[in-house]
Amino acid sequence: MDTIRKLQEKIYQGGFLTKGEIMPLTEMPLEPLCQAADEIRAHFCGNRFDLCTIINGKCGRCSEDCKYCAQSAHYTAACGASYPLLSTEKIVEQAKHNAAQGVLRYSIVTSGRRLSEAEVERVCESIRAVRREAGIEVCVSFGLLGEADFVKIREAGASRVHCNLESSERYFPLVCTTHTYADKIETLLAAKRAGLEVCSGGIMGLGETMEDRIDMALTARALGVKSVPVNVLNPIPGTPYEKNPALTNDEVRRIVAVFRFIIPDASIRLAGGRGLLGDKGEKCFAGGANAAISGDMLTTAGITVETDMALLREMGYTVVKG
Repeated sequence: MDTIRKLQEKIYQGGFLTKGEIMPLTEMPLEPLCQAADEIRAHFCGNRFDLCTIINGKCGRCSEDCKYCAQSAHYTAACGASYPLLSTEKIVEQAKHNAAQGVLRYSIVTSGRRLSEAEVERVCESIRAVRREAGIEVCVSFGLLGEADFVKIREAGASRVHCNLESSERYFPLVCTTHTYADKIETLLAAKRAGLEVCSGGIMGLGETMEDRIDMALTARALGVKSVPVNVLNPIPGTPYEKNPALTNDEVRRIVAVFRFIIPDASIRLAGGRGLLGDKGEKCFAGGANAAISGDMLTTAGITVETDMALLREMGYTVVKG
């Protein structure tokens, strides 16, 4: 326990942990580790909780071969009806519904390597309408766009860009071959150059090691990421990962706690696959996590906003923009 306390003190004094200091946390007793992670969360973030929702703005027929994804055209998984970019009316309607429930951040997510120029123009109209009519903060996940497109998106009213690293640079080529880790990093850097915040994390349970997860979080830290989604693989039939074993609640708790030590002031966000956890993430919210995606995910059902709001109130959290 002395090791955990020493690392906490270094963090409280403004220091960043090295990989050599972080790796032993993977073997530390879980309960003290999670308690310390929650203390770090409280020290840097207070009881603020960042709750967001997403809309599947364009579904299926994706050219990329990410092995976890039901939307990839390379696999036989059924992700429901594929459809092109949603109308502004539908995007705004969902934004208003979420805002009425107290959600402060709304993300538009689209399938495919990247939106076309015409699609960027269309979705910028949708962003302007959401900001004007719903007043909710807008995030976007539009694939591997460049700086010029991100400038348009920022000027339309979006504040944050999401692009997951997914795993470590070492492991990523085993997950996807149609784009590279460098493509991911350049997308995040382009968004930052355009004046946007960035959100980037990964999927746990792809077959990666704990070291891969730590390397991914260290890369996110180096990129200045302050919103880190922690997705838990939902092994979808028809994808190459359909037989991957599901992570246990305790494995996810350890990941969240270690990530808190790596990026102390971030929104560590439970995202896709949270519904697979027996407690829907409650122990993670008491062990370092302070953000979540609520409602339905892209191709799977999620947890209702009403359910999440009730739990967060019970735990003493206040939902604010993180």
